[in-house]
Amino acid sequence: MSADSPLRKVLVVKEPVLYSFRRCPYAMRARLALLASGTRVELREVVLRDKPVEFLDVSASKTVPCLVTDQGVIDESLDIMIWALRQQDPLGWLQMPDAGWEWIARCDGPFKQALDRTKYATRYPDSDAIEERAKACAFLKGIEHQLDGALFGKPSLADAAILPFVRQFAFIDKGWFDAQSWPKLHHWLAQFLDSSEFSTIMPKQAQWTSNAPAVWFPSQT
Repeated sequence: MSADSPLRKVLVVKEPVLYSFRRCPYAMRARLALLASGTRVELREVVLRDKPVEFLDVSASKTVPCLVTDQGVIDESLDIMIWALRQQDPLGWLQMPDAGWEWIARCDGPFKQALDRTKYATRYPDSDAIEERAKACAFLKGIEHQLDGALFGKPSLADAAILPFVRQFAFIDKGWFDAQSWPKLHHWLAQFLDSSEFSTIMPKQAQWTSNAPAVWFPSQT
């Protein structure tokens, strides 16, 4: 997988603008990388049923997250992560084995597909939710065997890119998830949920409107 970040169009902005949605795992991982890199953005919370015209005008996909920079628009969460870490990577998240890209691809492909067909079963009447959950579990069992505190011994881009989706899967049925024999995976997720980084990316925000005062992320307190 290439680490190049596609920029869709050139715009003039004073500071990068991130259109986001608090609970979206794609937006979560974008915010995690921006936080890790120390890259300051104007955060604009999008209500998905009432998307602002300013967002629709710049986002080709019409989905969050979407980052607007003075060089152009980055419309994919992983590309936002790479862009942010290329600005500055004090934690060395980009210093991961090539296998990290493979884990991310499996997360974003087969695992996310199975997750959606488990969580939103009524949207996929041709799929069997139990079979889809089993497919998701196969990915999580692989993570369990890979983990050594983190996926590669220390946190990397892969951990930050995958954890929001593991969180989403876990909370489909948290009691069932907690009963599975995945001690390293449970510890990995619990550390993430208890971390200051998770707390920092998850405060509730009001819906952004064009006349609202700017909200900066990370906030400066």
